[in-house]
Amino acid sequence: MSKPSIPQGTRDFSPAEVRKRQYIFNTLRNIFEIYGFQPLETPAMENLATLTGKYGEEGDRLIFKILNNGLHEKKDADKEKLNTEWQRLLDKPVSSPVITERALRYDLTIPFARYVVMHQNELAFPFRRYQMQPVWRADRPQRGRYREFWQCDADVVGSNSLINEAELLCIYQGAFAKLCMPQVAIKINSRKLLAGLSELCNAPEKMMDITIALDKLDKIGWDGVTKELQQRGIDSNGIAQIEKIINVTGNNEEKLAAFESIMQQSATGMKGIEELRQTLAYHQQIKDASWQSVIEVDISLARGLNYYTGVIVEVVCRAVQMGSIGGGGRYDDLTGLFGLKNLSGVGVSFGIDRIYDVMEELDLFPKNAATGAAVMLTNFGGENEAYALQALQKLRAADIAAEIYPEAAKFDKQMKYANKKGVPYVILAGDEERQKNLVSLKNFHTGAQEMIHIEDVIAILKGGL
Repeated sequence: MSKPSIPQGTRDFSPAEVRKRQYIFNTLRNIFEIYGFQPLETPAMENLATLTGKYGEEGDRLIFKILNNGLHEKKDADKEKLNTEWQRLLDKPVSSPVITERALRYDLTIPFARYVVMHQNELAFPFRRYQMQPVWRADRPQRGRYREFWQCDADVVGSNSLINEAELLCIYQGAFAKLCMPQVAIKINSRKLLAGLSELCNAPEKMMDITIALDKLDKIGWDGVTKELQQRGIDSNGIAQIEKIINVTGNNEEKLAAFESIMQQSATGMKGIEELRQTLAYHQQIKDASWQSVIEVDISLARGLNYYTGVIVEVVCRAVQMGSIGGGGRYDDLTGLFGLKNLSGVGVSFGIDRIYDVMEELDLFPKNAATGAAVMLTNFGGENEAYALQALQKLRAADIAAEIYPEAAKFDKQMKYANKKGVPYVILAGDEERQKNLVSLKNFHTGAQEMIHIEDVIAILKGGL
């Protein structure tokens, strides 16, 4: 019998890991709620037609398609048709709705757009939603990149106001401040600016080619981008224009002023600059001065997804070698893909798995984040066991996470169990404690121990939680 395994690019999560992930989820959920966003969930799989053609040529290749198995077919003729298509698939690779018509969701944004269109008459616009669910991509697994991973999204649809962009920047900054993550940079750009750049290259029809190449700048460097631009048909003059603009330096306003002087001939590019300026101005009015993360205008930021149309953002943590930990942008007519025109939206996404990896590497999780019970009661058996169970009931009635060792095992074994689980406190309820109607509370971190009333234990644990 072969050893059990899991698919490449997926992971099991231990109780300690799940608790740490929940710490991230709860932190983000609280921030989303403070900003007035509502929770939403959509199915793990969507119709393939819903997803195809929404993510660009590279994204389409990474969609996990679900093969039809024929079990749902009621008619023999339909089963026979499926068998025929399977034989064609074996003889020569083909794509057919008979073979596959569903897929695992690639992200949360397209399913959200589909939901909005289906429920448009029930929603109050602008509609603000947040969503925390797994997504799947048929990518090559590597450090920080998985085939199954979680996203946390916050989106607003039904509003053109750039106040939404500014608030989403604040959500990013507030979240990473709460998570105590250092050296966070939130890069911001505009797809209109990139469209203007393609006009400068005299290749407006190749805007997506330029975008896809620029999106790889951090990974393959300028030489690699140059080579890819050449392969995508951008001439040397166009490449020189791109190099000129990505080499602009200075603070945000200095960069925008430089872009303005370069893009005078592009109305689209000038509109992008105007939107960036307004977004940053709104952000300045509502940001918290204590946030340490920075907002940086970065013309090389491209976000390689087809549906972005305006301001785009991406988040990195420069304290570690890791890809982006968040990203998003404005999509002016995403719901138009499903027949609902003129409904603008903007959203951001948090890459939970990468955020987890960064926090783990930098040891940023609170010490009690991976712990379940706040206290464990030892079990000395007999009357002492009954006494300990009474204390256990009082702790739980006070909303304190507590457990009792189920057997009257050796004291050393019980202590090793509590230590291995990382339980911060242990309660000893032996003969002396029971006779005095007290318990002994031991702090596993300091080693201190005192005999007190169970009500005092509750007060201490409440104060320390």
